[in-house]
Formats: sequence, structure tokens, C-alpha cells
Amino acid sequence: MENILKEIYQNIGEKTIMEEDKRYIMNTYSRLPIVPIRGQGVYIEDINGKKYLDFLSGIGVNNIGHCNPKLIEVIKEQMENFLIHTSNLYYIIPQIKLANKLTKLSGLDKVFFSNSGAEANETAIKLARKYGKDNNIGQGEIITMENGFHGRTLTTITATPKVDYQRGFEPLPSGFKYVSFNDLNKLMESISPKTTAIMIEPIQGEGGINIADRNYLRGVRELCDDRNLLLIFDEVQCGMGRTGKMFAYEHYNIKPDILTLAKALGGGFPIGATLAKEEVANAFGPGSHGSTFGGNHIATVSAYVTLSIIEDLLKNTQEMGEYFIKKLKSLQRKYSFIRDVRGMGLMIGMELSFNGGEIVKKMLEKGYLINCTSNTVLRFLPPLIVEKKHIDALVDSLDDVFSEIDV
Repeated sequence: MENILKEIYQNIGEKTIMEEDKRYIMNTYSRLPIVPIRGQGVYIEDINGKKYLDFLSGIGVNNIGHCNPKLIEVIKEQMENFLIHTSNLYYIIPQIKLANKLTKLSGLDKVFFSNSGAEANETAIKLARKYGKDNNIGQGEIITMENGFHGRTLTTITATPKVDYQRGFEPLPSGFKYVSFNDLNKLMESISPKTTAIMIEPIQGEGGINIADRNYLRGVRELCDDRNLLLIFDEVQCGMGRTGKMFAYEHYNIKPDILTLAKALGGGFPIGATLAKEEVANAFGPGSHGSTFGGNHIATVSAYVTLSIIEDLLKNTQEMGEYFIKKLKSLQRKYSFIRDVRGMGLMIGMELSFNGGEIVKKMLEKGYLINCTSNTVLRFLPPLIVEKKHIDALVDSLDDVFSEIDV
């Protein structure tokens, strides 16, 4: 094993890695000039030995921090004493235990496991259409929200109303309609005899940390009940404790018919989950859906441990989220180019009057990982273990960067 790792990590340097990436990897990412090599808690270290405070968490994946000791211990024990993979041709004990835990936490009844958020959303779309077909509800049309994001597969980019993601991949699948987020009247007007389901992120992550109004989301639930439509919540980014509750919809005292999860669910291991009420879940039968790797032993053990850790971090998430927003709002009062600060728990956005890409680069130079979404919104997704001292350090550095801006 040591020889294999030496083979991977020997004779490496930042320039070499970047050149080899360009040569061998398809050009689908605009990478920042950093080569992370190890991490612990809220920190990562690059190939040159420079440390960074990670306020992006692998785009909302590392909610329990990097290389959590408890997670490593359990995964190691699983691999040494049990199984890594068997496929879903057989019963998988940790998969069943994880499903049990997720259903008890969510109040939903059945789970299908996949490998990513996009796959979880594909599953939700297939399930909604199958249930609709079986019960004569619409013609498979699903309404999604402007500025939403549901994944990068052919179907999920079609569910995502952004031309830049769709351009060049035509012909796109049919059966989607887009309406304005937080506009209940527009949503009501858009429903037709073809409509089967409504799909919403309670907080739009890629769209700029846009939070669903309380009355709006409750109104959508009532609308679905009145019109006999399915309500799908995409909580790939806003779920798993990110908002201070295990699931974002808990803040609204409502429940979806179908729920999708991924990102932070596995603590860093790829896993997606689609949960549904029993009546809806029963639309699937043997052969109607499947996944070779979905819910395998390592992924579900990782998720089970991660869930247990996150349950103990919800209070800290709430407290640190309130503190973080308060600190960012103090910057908003100081700088007129900060249009808004919004968020829930530790899912926070700061909207600027200009493109925030250069701010991300300057913060990287200072040793902080953040990103910019929707061009003008700085996005902060720190691990749920973050402390006040980490927040203070980031806000002070952000203040230094802002003080040099002439707008």
C-alpha cells in the first residue's frame, strides 16, 4: 500500500499537477490555482504546505469537517472486517439500517440510494412520473423554479432553468415547465392538466442562496394537496443539518411527498438518497429503477456515521449561523456595494453589486476558501464544526479585501 501511495504522490509539484490535469482531464472545470493534499477539521493544506480555512466544505459536502476521526475509524473497521461492495442483488445490512434512520428522521417511509445529487433527482423525477402514470395524475409534467439547480445529467439540466447549462445538449427531454421562485400566483397559473409534480429547493444554493418565504412554501404544500400533485423537495445542498435542522423543510412545519439528499450525506463518500411517502414509493417495483453502486456497504456505513455526528452539531450550526450573519451584516453597513446578506444556519450568501470572482481569488490568497455563485453572490458553506474564531478571522480578512475596492 505504501508503494502505491508513493507512486501516486512521488515527484509531484504544483506546476506538474496542473500541467498533467490539463493534459489528461476533460476541460469541464475552471479550477482555482491550489492543489489540496490533506485536511483536518475546518482546515485543508495545499501541496506547498499552505493552510486554508475551508468555508466552502467541498460545496457543502464536508459538513462534519475534513477527515473526521470517528468517520475514518468506522470506515476502516468496515473495510477490514466486513465488505466494501456486493451490489443490490443481495441484502445490505448498513443500507437497511441507514434507511431506517433516515425515515425516522424525515417522517417519510421508503428510500432509494444512488451515488449523487443528480442521480437522486433523476430518481425523484422517474418516481413522480411513474406514480402519476399509475394514478392518472397529469401527463408527467414537472414544474421547477427559475434560478433553481437540480444536477448535470441530461434530465436534470432540463429541470434546471438555465440556458448556459443546456446549450449544446439539445434535444432536451420534454415535460418541464419553469416559473418564478417565491411567486405562488405564478405557480397556480402555470398548473395545467399535464402537471404531475412541483419540484423546489427550499433554499436555492447555486441560484444565489435564495430562501423560500414561509407563506410561499406552505402555500405550495396546500396547492399540491388541493390539486392532487406531488411535492418534491431537492435538499441536496440545504439538507443534512446545513440550516440548523436536519432538513430545511422542518423550518416550515410541512413535509414533501418526495425528498432528495446527497452532498453531505456520506461525509465525503459519494451517496445520494431519494425518500418518499409509502404510497408514492410503491410506484416502483423490481426492475423499474436500479443502481450498481447505490447504497453499497462503504457509502451507507459512512452516511450512518455522518448522520449521527450531524445530529450533535445542529445547535452549533444554529448559533454559529446567527453569529456569522450578524458579522456579515456589520460589513454590509460599512460597504454600500453589499446589496444583501441572507441565509439560514450555515448556508449564507452575500450579494454584491459586481461580479465576485476577484473577491474569491483575493480570499484564496489570504488563505480562505469561498466561492461565488450566480456571478454576484459570495457563498459561505463552512463545516458545521466551525467556531467563532474562524468566523472572526474570515470576516476580518473579507473586510481587508473590501477596503481596497473602489466601486
